[in-house]
Amino acid sequence: MPKILIRNLNNKTISANDAKKSILDIIHSESVDWMHACGGKGKCTTCKMVVHAGIDTLGTDTEPEERLRGLERLAENERLACQCKLSGDIEISVAEGNKFPHIEYSA
Repeated sequence: MPKILIRNLNNKTISANDAKKSILDIIHSESVDWMHACGGKGKCTTCKMVVHAGIDTLGTDTEPEERLRGLERLAENERLACQCKLSGDIEISVAEGNKFPHIEYSA
């Protein structure tokens, strides 16, 4: 079962029980507050995650990610949590500009 490690949330580890769900849905199912202004439709970058390890397990960019990457709103090591499905372990962080003020993030 693939795992998500969120570095700047005190190395929180989440096991992905359903590979059909988006990473955003998996994170939310574990009661982790993760921004998603467009409702998970890939129209913004508020669910952006910085991928430190395992980016190759996320498959190719989706059409919304390609569009946002073309607008220079996604770096090479960033993906949208609402668009990605998990097929292996990943290490991620909440992007700096997408942090909630009510959550205390680790370094």
